[in-house]
Amino acid sequence: METMRGTPAHSRETYTPRPRRRRSGIALCLSGGGFRAVLFHLGALRRLNEVGILTQVRTFTSVSGGSIVAAHLASLAPVWPDPGTPLPDWERNVAAPLRALTNRNLRTVPLARRFFLPWYWFRSGTAVRDLEHAYARHLTSLTLGDLPARPRFVFCSTDMAFGVNWIFDSCSPDTGEARLGDYQVGYAPFPDWPLARAVAASSCCPPFFDPLPLGLAPKDLKNGKYRLADRDALIAGLSLTDGGVYDNMGLEPVWKDHEFVLVSDGGAVFQQEGDRGLLGRLQRYHAVVDRQSRALRKRWLIAGFIQGAFTGAYWGLGSAVAHYETDVAGYSEDLVTEHIARIRTDFDAFNSAEAAILENHGYLLAGAAVRRHLPHMTSDPTPSLVVPFPRWQRENAVRTALRRSHHRTLLGRW
Repeated sequence: METMRGTPAHSRETYTPRPRRRRSGIALCLSGGGFRAVLFHLGALRRLNEVGILTQVRTFTSVSGGSIVAAHLASLAPVWPDPGTPLPDWERNVAAPLRALTNRNLRTVPLARRFFLPWYWFRSGTAVRDLEHAYARHLTSLTLGDLPARPRFVFCSTDMAFGVNWIFDSCSPDTGEARLGDYQVGYAPFPDWPLARAVAASSCCPPFFDPLPLGLAPKDLKNGKYRLADRDALIAGLSLTDGGVYDNMGLEPVWKDHEFVLVSDGGAVFQQEGDRGLLGRLQRYHAVVDRQSRALRKRWLIAGFIQGAFTGAYWGLGSAVAHYETDVAGYSEDLVTEHIARIRTDFDAFNSAEAAILENHGYLLAGAAVRRHLPHMTSDPTPSLVVPFPRWQRENAVRTALRRSHHRTLLGRW
């Protein structure tokens, strides 16, 4: 849907996508949601790979758990196939390493050090630095400079000083250069940082992990919108927190200028509960505000699909395959609502059953969404669905396996 005539140019640039003739490429947005999102995305990407869509993606944007998946995909970029050609050896090269990572507890040791070692108490960013080191050991040894221009990777975090989306962008659409920053403070070329630091900045979920202190000089960031006298002081103390605090679906970098927008949403699904007293109420206020912001983005995106402003597809953890009105068999809506959508958001160890169920769910939902909304993008003939873990399609077994998956424990699972 094109913008209305007579609308001021600034409003068109700020609030509407570019005209269709100025948009190109496929964007795939990978949401946050801890290891739950990693496994959900892993299943969805398996299906996108099978039908030839994954290697057609021009831009991957990612938040938190989605950034873990994106960092692993970036490690495969030197041998990235031609568009439409599936990545080879999916299980060995993609699925098995990510599944092994989610079977580790990455959050308890950094948090224990933060709370129980006195020399950690007065040092900013200690837990998130420990998280960075864990990613460097178990996820990726790449640096920011190793990120490819094709496909483009955009890792999203949140600027705590200005409350906007901060990006680590491997190829700016304006200049073709790699950069980090945001529109308020400006942008700088990539410093010599490990990619693990960008993933940690994207996934340091509050309040457990402190924000990551940025440590860039104000003069390094250029062409920002904010130019008041306190700019340098704000940048000198700037820190980054979980990208989901601002935009858990990672839409902001791509919705204006891409022809197709695909969203895999493994974020938390709001759960109903009664009043739990003052402390519980304080947590609940935050949950309700978070629900509102996520719901607004989702409604805006899907309304855009319906009205023709965007083309693409959305699939979310709380959805059932039946919502897509296809003959693809998936988990029932009751099972999704009562168990799968309640799986915890955490970075502790996920067991093999949890991993298999989440992969199945992401795989089947992405398959249904593609078949419903994007059949013209798939290879011809479209490969048949082959559920990754058929054993875990039996709903009674799923209910039993997930009966305590929604519980967080103090020391986490190992």
